[in-house]
Amino acid sequence: MDMLTTSTRLPIVVLVLTLAAAGCEIRKSSTPLSPSLAGPIAGVEITTPQPVQPKANDRIRDSEQPITLAFTNAESNSVRPFSLIVQVAADPDFKQIAYTQTGIKPAAEGLNRVVLPSRLQPGRAYYWRTKADDGANASEWSEPVRFEILRPIVLGVPEPLSPIGGARVTSQTPQLRVRNGQSSGPHGPLHYHFQASLTPTFTTGVAEATVAEGPGETVIVVPGTPAPDVLVYWRARVTDGTNIGQWSRTESYRTPAAAAPAPPPGGGGGGTPPPTGGGGSCASNNGDAIVRCIEAKYPSYLRAGVSLAQREANMAFLRDRVIEAGLCGGLDLAWNLKRGVGPHSIDAIAWRHPNGHVDVVDIGVGFDDTSRPLRLQWVIVAGPPGYDPYPKPSCN
Repeated sequence: MDMLTTSTRLPIVVLVLTLAAAGCEIRKSSTPLSPSLAGPIAGVEITTPQPVQPKANDRIRDSEQPITLAFTNAESNSVRPFSLIVQVAADPDFKQIAYTQTGIKPAAEGLNRVVLPSRLQPGRAYYWRTKADDGANASEWSEPVRFEILRPIVLGVPEPLSPIGGARVTSQTPQLRVRNGQSSGPHGPLHYHFQASLTPTFTTGVAEATVAEGPGETVIVVPGTPAPDVLVYWRARVTDGTNIGQWSRTESYRTPAAAAPAPPPGGGGGGTPPPTGGGGSCASNNGDAIVRCIEAKYPSYLRAGVSLAQREANMAFLRDRVIEAGLCGGLDLAWNLKRGVGPHSIDAIAWRHPNGHVDVVDIGVGFDDTSRPLRLQWVIVAGPPGYDPYPKPSCN
């Protein structure tokens, strides 16, 4: 009885399962938009989306990561919506996949963009491709596009060699010398940018120059010193025109001491003045009258064609004679301190008034242009107050 019951039921169960499966197959193939559609739909064609960016053999800086993949939409004659896929690999056969993203909805404007979520390892080549898929039909993969992620650019820091530590230089055109920094990566031609200033913060009075990198060391010649016996701060850094390295440590040197004024040549008038004093003959309380008198008294100190050091020494000599003449005429004149703190200005003096106000008076016209004769003037200019008293002159 039991055997009969079992044998009778088995065909019935098999029949039911067969009919159910057949019904399922009919439903999956009857609705093209169904997500459970099995197999490709005949006659459907999906074009291959095309890579746009990066282009073939692009060389991408590591600093531009993470990169963006840009690619066109596909076209399809199916009613089924398609999505897009991108892949990035370390080999052209895509066996070493570095990144895959599926389910990308086509952009309405026709150009799709995918930003990689992380950086690719620099210093090597990569390949990328794209395709479209609607779940039943798919396009071919696009042709792989090769690109490179370049090694990071590192610009080394120069090491100042000389002059350093505030050492006094003996030349009016000293050389600044650095040991080249250790640079690496796909940088362009290297140049060294030098700065020099009278302040360690490099905020005012900064002179700058750039020279090509030398073998092992890089040297630049300073075209002239700002004044005798002053401390000059300097530094350098590397650039390839696009990238800029860090500044070197700041170093310093002291310019040569002021040269003693040369005695005026014979003839031409003027004579040799005493080293100090002697302000009485041009004594006045009128600044313009003082500078005209000093010009007339010492014409040999105005001559052109001298060295910069000699011009500076001549200007310092005339400055002192102007101060002495003013003091002897009743003006309270003094040495002016550059930027209010020093050293003494060569072509400017301090004029102290009875009410306590201090003016800065510019007395030299382009004194550092040695190709032209020196001219004196009396012009009040803006400047921070700061002065050193001048010794009482002889007003005979």
